Amino acid sequence: MADDIYKDIAQAYAAGAEKAPGLKSRFTAAGFDPAAVRSLEDLTRLPVMKKEELLKIQRDNPPFGGFLASDLKDIGRIYVSPGPIFEPALSGSAGHGLEMLFKSAGVGAGDIILNTWMYHLVPAGLLFDEAAQAAGATVIPGGVGNTELQAQIIVETGVTAICASTAFFLTLADKVIETYGRDAWKVKTAFLGGEMGDWMSKRRRIEADYGVSTWAAYATADLGLVACEDGGEGYVVHPDRVVQICDPVSGAMVAHGEPGEVVVTARDAAWPMIRFGTGDSAFALESNEDGSVSRISALQGRVGAAVKVREIFVYPRVVEEVVIATPGARAAQAVVTRENDRDMIRLVLVLEDGADVSTAEAAAAEAFKLHARIRVDGVSVVTELPENAELLVNNKDV
Repeated sequence: MADDIYKDIAQAYAAGAEKAPGLKSRFTAAGFDPAAVRSLEDLTRLPVMKKEELLKIQRDNPPFGGFLASDLKDIGRIYVSPGPIFEPALSGSAGHGLEMLFKSAGVGAGDIILNTWMYHLVPAGLLFDEAAQAAGATVIPGGVGNTELQAQIIVETGVTAICASTAFFLTLADKVIETYGRDAWKVKTAFLGGEMGDWMSKRRRIEADYGVSTWAAYATADLGLVACEDGGEGYVVHPDRVVQICDPVSGAMVAHGEPGEVVVTARDAAWPMIRFGTGDSAFALESNEDGSVSRISALQGRVGAAVKVREIFVYPRVVEEVVIATPGARAAQAVVTRENDRDMIRLVLVLEDGADVSTAEAAAAEAFKLHARIRVDGVSVVTELPENAELLVNNKDV
């Protein structure tokens, strides 16, 4: 870690608080002086901000909750992540550090990358696109779907690398081989979306079966790249991030090697992510002298209320929105399962007497897609749910 990172944080966040009233209020409430930060110990005096807290602040004061520390004219894009949470991106950000992933994998000039991450509203597609170009590669913006066409593109353009979820990568690879034959498959590198469970063993099978090297990064919409694989164990932390592993309740750092919430501070305060709790659980593999983390493990799961479904975090609030938008709905619950290596999410509705079932099911499915950015796998109606039933149930490991 660079010796001057805390000096940079002190200067950036002191200046940012003068522009962002929400940030200033956060500091004032905590009795925290950003200009006095000289060390990790100083930084840790600020309580952790949870993503759920940012979501509430933005609803009370849209769109950014008073946390924008830049002029609006400098904002190149506004991303809309599930929740929804609004994330500003400055122009010329070059993928928010994700180019480090491509450089670690040795992918750059001369490579053609098919990027299948979504380009609409959420940041994944554009961030990977910008980062790949910053590393010198040529990008085909494929987005999701259109399997037959994208298989043809892979063969006819000589794609050498693919950015995709694990499931969609497998779909594309199998379609290329099925349609054009094994010799037509020339892809050498795959940048895959992380999953829980046996993801690493699945990657090893993919590498053996399809002759590719697989790479992954830990990135969030709020921060861009936090850490990425570099050939060693786990993920090496980006030099412009201060990462801590903290108790998810107290916010205090846990002992080296113990699991806890990944808490990140960005060096740049344009979008002021300081002591930001990602809701992800991991543990430190290597630490700097001051106790901050230089290498983190693979993610162990979520410590918050959200559940990751097909690379998208779904919040309980989405289910509340479904109830509001569904005619005749009294209650609802979403249940997440893992079936045949695919995340599945189904809605259960409780309706008022006389409510039209088909209308309610269609409205619920549409509302879920609107707020969660993914499709529900099924909607059913039951007579009742248990009192105080959870809005979102994660049965992926059951």
